[in-house]
Amino acid sequence: MNKFDFIVITVIFTNNLIITYQGEFLKELKGNKENGISELKGGFKIDFIEILGISLNSHWKNYFLCSKDIKAKKIAATHEIKTELSQTLQALSEKAKTATEFIQRLKATADNINVQCEDLEHEFTAQCDALVEAVHSQRTNLMEIVHNERDFKLHALKYQMGISTHKLQQTTGLLQYCIEVLKETDFTAFLQISSALINRVANMDITWQKEMSSVPLNSHQLDLTLDIAPVMSAIGQLNFMQIKSDKGFVQHAAPGRPIIILEDCSAVNNSVTIAWQQCPSSVNEGFILELDDGDHNAYRVTLDTECLVTLYTNFAVNLINVVFAQNTLTGQEVYCGKDSICTVDGLHFNTTYNARVKAFNSSGEGPWSEFICLQTAGVAWFTFDSITAHPDVTFSNDNFSVVCESYEQRMIVGTVGFSRGIHYWEFTIDRYDSNSDVVFGVARFDVDREIMLGKDDKGWGMVIDHQRSWFLHCDRHEHRTEGGVKDGLIVGVLLDLCNHRLSFYVDQKVQGPVAFSDLFGVFYPAISINRSVAVTLCTGLEVPTNQEIVITHRVAVDSVIEIWRWNMAQD
Repeated sequence: MNKFDFIVITVIFTNNLIITYQGEFLKELKGNKENGISELKGGFKIDFIEILGISLNSHWKNYFLCSKDIKAKKIAATHEIKTELSQTLQALSEKAKTATEFIQRLKATADNINVQCEDLEHEFTAQCDALVEAVHSQRTNLMEIVHNERDFKLHALKYQMGISTHKLQQTTGLLQYCIEVLKETDFTAFLQISSALINRVANMDITWQKEMSSVPLNSHQLDLTLDIAPVMSAIGQLNFMQIKSDKGFVQHAAPGRPIIILEDCSAVNNSVTIAWQQCPSSVNEGFILELDDGDHNAYRVTLDTECLVTLYTNFAVNLINVVFAQNTLTGQEVYCGKDSICTVDGLHFNTTYNARVKAFNSSGEGPWSEFICLQTAGVAWFTFDSITAHPDVTFSNDNFSVVCESYEQRMIVGTVGFSRGIHYWEFTIDRYDSNSDVVFGVARFDVDREIMLGKDDKGWGMVIDHQRSWFLHCDRHEHRTEGGVKDGLIVGVLLDLCNHRLSFYVDQKVQGPVAFSDLFGVFYPAISINRSVAVTLCTGLEVPTNQEIVITHRVAVDSVIEIWRWNMAQD
């Protein structure tokens, strides 16, 4: 026997099974210290055997002993595992507690939803009752109006019946008296009263037409019509101001009908300005403006893709300007944005346009506003365009007069383009030196302003010098006509886009034949001058009705010339 009377051996196997051997003798183990695995005679695989503080004799060199301290080690390991397990259980317990509290909150929320639903039901019921009460009250008022109208008509009929009855009684009495008189056999007595009787009967016949009417004084129809369409439309649009979605965010209801601000809407020249405000209590993300094509066709919200469109914002006045270069409105929206005022330029003259606005947000689009009709000017008022002109050109007289500082031809266009209708304007030659060429006509907006008008395919003009004139387009000369330019000469330009042709006048007379035909699109008034010429523009003129033009604006033209000459003298 060894000095250890009682030995505890703990073996940890590969499958994590722990077996403790107790006894007086140790089982013989075949150790393999190199790979850390020992094998019991029973064939069990051992991963771990720990021997602490044991002094072994050489007789036991092939045996492994585990001291009683292994038990303490096992207790420590068990305690550590239990501690870890306890911590995990505590964390899981906290989660379970949190879940329990969350479930309780959900139950409380469900109860709160039911309470809110009941409150909303009472509130909505009260509001609907108020609406019904308002309808009943208004119905009472309307019925009172109907009854008053009925009483008035009945009173009028009763009054007319009374007058007619009284007149009829008078007439019947006179008739009966006359019949008795006619039966009178005393000729003397009859002749004495016959004259007065005849006058009375004649007077009765005359007054009968005045005092008796064959038709009622008032119509029997009650001219009262109740228009419930706006109210029904408003009821149809009755909705919650905001709706809370399942995801928790607030989704506003579709916006209401925008209100057109009539006092801020206007039509100036060939542009219209529409102003509006959002419906009270509506949440809007933007507005959509629709404008018809001026021919009372369907509303359109887009522009032609071939149009020259300029869209810009003046942040100082919160103004949007859309410049149309074609007369059709198809391709891009007229306006869609957050601003509440829009100016549309480049429209047709003497044309009525209908416009309307609607708002939209994330919930959808609201109803259209009431439409507004705007009438553009009957005749065109415009000036020279100083923004796009060459730096060699100098403007004066509010951009109605121009001079050029260069010997080269410089082109100047007007501020208004035409695509429909008949338009007429005039140029006055304020100064003409030497024998320079002056060109009057029309051009596209994107014409080359550094060449003479008519040199390319985007300009149509009449070239005139001190002796003659001719027409110029695509650098091709046609129809030379005698008659040149001089100081004070007035050149008129007639653009007839109804028949798509261009004509010219010189001092009230037609200059040559029709210059150009088959003109389609947008055309801007244009001239080409050099430093030998000074020109003043006169617009807003009526279209001439015959070849002999009566210039009603001659006094205004003379005044403009005198002002220009005075300004030149001051310079």
